[in-house]
Amino acid sequence: MGYKKIIPCLSLENPIEEALFYNDAGADEIAFFDSSCAREDIDKNIATIKEITRQLDIPLIACGGVRRLEDIKKLLYAGASKVCMKTAPLENLDIVKEASDRFGSERIIVTIDLSECENPVEYGKTLKRAGAGELLLIHNNKVENYIELVKKVRNEVGLPIVASTYSTVPSEIADMLEATSAETISLYNLKQHDVMEIKQACKERNIPVNLFESSLAFSEFKLNSDGLIPVIVQHYKTSEVLMMAYMNEEAFNKTIKTGRMTYFSRSRNELWTKGETSGHYQFVKALTIDCDNDTILAKVSQIGAACHTGSPTCFFTDLVRKEYDDTNPLKVFLEEYAIIEDRRANPKAGSYTNYLFDKGIDKILKKVGEEASEIIIASKNPDPEEIKYEIADFLYHLMVLMVERGVSWNEVIKELADRR
Repeated sequence: MGYKKIIPCLSLENPIEEALFYNDAGADEIAFFDSSCAREDIDKNIATIKEITRQLDIPLIACGGVRRLEDIKKLLYAGASKVCMKTAPLENLDIVKEASDRFGSERIIVTIDLSECENPVEYGKTLKRAGAGELLLIHNNKVENYIELVKKVRNEVGLPIVASTYSTVPSEIADMLEATSAETISLYNLKQHDVMEIKQACKERNIPVNLFESSLAFSEFKLNSDGLIPVIVQHYKTSEVLMMAYMNEEAFNKTIKTGRMTYFSRSRNELWTKGETSGHYQFVKALTIDCDNDTILAKVSQIGAACHTGSPTCFFTDLVRKEYDDTNPLKVFLEEYAIIEDRRANPKAGSYTNYLFDKGIDKILKKVGEEASEIIIASKNPDPEEIKYEIADFLYHLMVLMVERGVSWNEVIKELADRR
């Protein structure tokens, strides 16, 4: 791995909002732990996990309600990168082996409660033989020798360890990560604490963590007459140009340290972190410098509007314009998908899309099959022009099916990207 991971646990009150915050704020992974989840509630959690993971850039660990291999499959198929279980292996150790054999040991974490387990080392060794890939070591805040137990399990079992803490103090979290030698630390009750502060506390103790580091020193940049470097800001997913501002060395260093875009205001002659007053933060995804080292391109996750006027972008006033085709295939798919979603939510009389939804899944599947066959037939004809019309028909009906079954283009594209 090369560095220690910081994993915040989501609260059950507002997990989606918290997940999106930590996705941008520097977490290496996030954890959705509902240890009290009853068997009948697991589908509700799966729906939440699916909604979270379709918007995340970082992995999610899922735990809660796991009783059968089928539950693990559902959680992984919902988008979880790993599944953590506690009770199921105590009742049936074979589930660890079955899950490991089917999905890979690297996706299976088993919890050991150090406040309940009499011999965590032996239990850990048993879990390792069964196929567990990692161990999560938890406690009830009453285990006085927690750190010693974690070190003992890690050293004698030989599996990666996820330690846990209820502390929200960066220095205390760094101390525990250093003292336990755990590969990962899971944080409870964090309440949207700044993960970058925790990582900076780790860095001060020479604990390897995943932080931003510039490949060039600021002294290597070519600055303007004011000692500043211009920064062009783009949305990291859409590539839309959001704004342009300037940095001095202090602003650049603060941006690297905090992961939030910080600029130098020429009019106020001071630093300003975008979003400090409005809440419209810009979280760094990438910083690139041009060939002359005199302009920075920042790709960011923009919270709210980028412009002080309330516009999503500062560039909204046309000076000159010539008509041109700016068709973006993915944008077309997303817009068409949105129209189909809207038709389903707000039926329109005479709409063919609503006709398909009214007839139900069997009719939709029939049309998808028919259109797929039409592509095959068209492909046998000498004129290739017919193929594009049949493909367009197929894609439309495919999107109706996707909306009906709750599958988004983002999910499909993410799955394709993972296969590269």
